[in-house]
Amino acid sequence: MKKLFQVCFIAVFVFLFSDAEGQETQPISFESIEALPIQNSIVFDGKLEESQWKAAQKISNFTQRELDLGQPITERTEVAILIDDEFMYIGVWCYDREPEKIIAKEMRRDFSFDLEDNFMVILDTYLDRRNGFQFVINPNGARADLQTFNNGGSSNEFWNGVWDVRTQITSEGWFAEIKIPFYTLKYRPGAEEQIWGINFERNIRRNRQQARWQGWQRNYDISDVSQAGLLKGLKKLRDKRFIEVKPYGLGGVEHASGETEAVGDIGGDINVLLSPTYRLNLTFNTDFAQVEADRQQINLTRFPLFFPELREFFLEGDDFFDFGFGGNRIIPFYSRRIGLSESRETVPIIAGARILGKEEKTTLGAMSIQTAEAGGDPSTNFTTLSWRQDVGDQSVIGAMTTNKIAKGRWHSTTGINGRYSTAKFLGKSNLDIGGAVIQTYNSDEGYESDALAYRAFVSLPNDFLSVFASTQRSPTEFDPEVGLMRRRNFQESFGQVFFQPRPKNSFKWIRQFYFSPIALTYAQYNDTKELQSFSYKIRLLGFETRSGEGFYFDVERVAEGLNQDFEIFSDVVISEGEYWWNRYNFFFETFEARELSFSTTCSFGEFFEGNSFSGEGTALWRATKNFNINLNYEKNIIDLPQGSFDTDLIGSRIEYAIHPQAFGSLLGQWNSAQQEMNINFRFQLIPKIGTDFYFIVNQIVDTKSGKFDAERSTVLAKLVWRFVV
Repeated sequence: MKKLFQVCFIAVFVFLFSDAEGQETQPISFESIEALPIQNSIVFDGKLEESQWKAAQKISNFTQRELDLGQPITERTEVAILIDDEFMYIGVWCYDREPEKIIAKEMRRDFSFDLEDNFMVILDTYLDRRNGFQFVINPNGARADLQTFNNGGSSNEFWNGVWDVRTQITSEGWFAEIKIPFYTLKYRPGAEEQIWGINFERNIRRNRQQARWQGWQRNYDISDVSQAGLLKGLKKLRDKRFIEVKPYGLGGVEHASGETEAVGDIGGDINVLLSPTYRLNLTFNTDFAQVEADRQQINLTRFPLFFPELREFFLEGDDFFDFGFGGNRIIPFYSRRIGLSESRETVPIIAGARILGKEEKTTLGAMSIQTAEAGGDPSTNFTTLSWRQDVGDQSVIGAMTTNKIAKGRWHSTTGINGRYSTAKFLGKSNLDIGGAVIQTYNSDEGYESDALAYRAFVSLPNDFLSVFASTQRSPTEFDPEVGLMRRRNFQESFGQVFFQPRPKNSFKWIRQFYFSPIALTYAQYNDTKELQSFSYKIRLLGFETRSGEGFYFDVERVAEGLNQDFEIFSDVVISEGEYWWNRYNFFFETFEARELSFSTTCSFGEFFEGNSFSGEGTALWRATKNFNINLNYEKNIIDLPQGSFDTDLIGSRIEYAIHPQAFGSLLGQWNSAQQEMNINFRFQLIPKIGTDFYFIVNQIVDTKSGKFDAERSTVLAKLVWRFVV
């Protein structure tokens, strides 16, 4: 039966792709906005008083997505666009009859815009109806930006484009001017007139109102650029070439093992805009001193933990080097394998090169990094190549290879992937069907046909009914050395169904219910076909209120099959065997946009042959636009026949902002399992857009003896300046 299911799954996948290849792009009938070319510069101050703004076309037809679907926005909102040879200017009029109730508590770069009054712009510069550059502002002039891919299927929140904003808050509301250099964007060169996709969204947090210009139906997010409108009037955009040079200088001191030594370094990046579509990045003696410390985790499973990539060089263009494998069991390319050891210590990067771009329907990426010899590991080259081809309206096929070369030994991880996507399934529903096949190879072992993994999935991510199913396999021989294997030697099937009704007459205080009759995971050891893991979860009740509170309660049946003894904690060993138990999961949160909010989640019940309780609580105080503090506490209490223990993880993050271009954070964490405290202080100053100054203090404190013993202290200052030649 399982083999038959897999054959049918692949047959449907192939059929849909063969159909997608024959699709013709349908004529686009969405509304448009016309950019007005200007000759004279405007005063960039957020006041929108110039005659050019009065002459430009304004759009104002914003429609609610939340809370009252299909109704006009309650506060007047207007947008206009100007362009000159170098920049796009977006004027935003966010009128508000109660400006004293505007929620704007942040000024820092990449602020938490889900908690603020904000305005969003997304640009689909290739008009491929798939990918976009998203810009977010709030009334204080805080900025956030990200790249979105596959109509919101993935995003790169760490992309930092060069752009700026000025805002004004008056008795009539708040107003903004956004200034985006064309070189920040990628677009097709040479056309007499460009036509881009564009959409706008305004969020009014006090009443949880969300309104869009286009694509306001609830099955679509703003990142779903298949629903965006059109931006016209982009005539004769210059096919500009430029070279951006970003050197850095670093200096400071480090104290460890009773000794203090000076720390200093230089290096930098060179970015070459080869064309509006292709960008070459070169990096030398790459440094990541400004990156915030990882959030600590306590692992009570037999599977490795995942730590997200935080380094900007690897985050920019992240989607280009995504194998498209999906899920979280196998990550074929894990960029933290480059420049970081298994213990998360820095491995020096000598130099690297990367080229990214898109021409017509073809997306190409190439990256090569050379690391230095460190910690007993030899100097190593990492080279990755990717190709992706748009098919039909929203579908895609692709291929990618990642190679690791050291001391004459060559490892490669190579695969193909594809995805059929449509926003028109059964009318206006989303449907995604995709999969990937990946092979690993080692030159010292030769070709191994069984070193092959695959994954296939089908998803209907819609507002009322959300369905997801997948199947995947990874044999023992499959080992991506530049990847992360969170499970090995397994076959897994997964299925989940969510019903998410929105009450209309009764329960008017509820925004949306969330019920799940099934969330099933079944994993076997690939070689023996014995049980590896099992979970059957039912969401008996879940809901979100119109005021922003959230709640859910799950019941879960769990099993783990251990093929060897498992040391879950120091001197606590669970014997090989098969274990079944029941769990109960609970979650509650208040509306985060309030000045004071909190959330709590807990899981309790049986655990292997004993019992356990796991809980986490978070409190957020958004005191002013200059200051907010987050407190987090996690607790595990484990009672097993083999032994009992408990763990604590305490964290606090303080964020402050003096100005939208002067801000920082203080992160403190203590982990009882490691008896270690980590303190990370960061201050960032942006003298001008593109140039950054950082001041960083890192402190690791050993608490094993019951005292606070400073184990390692680092104080650094780093300047990254930017100039264009």
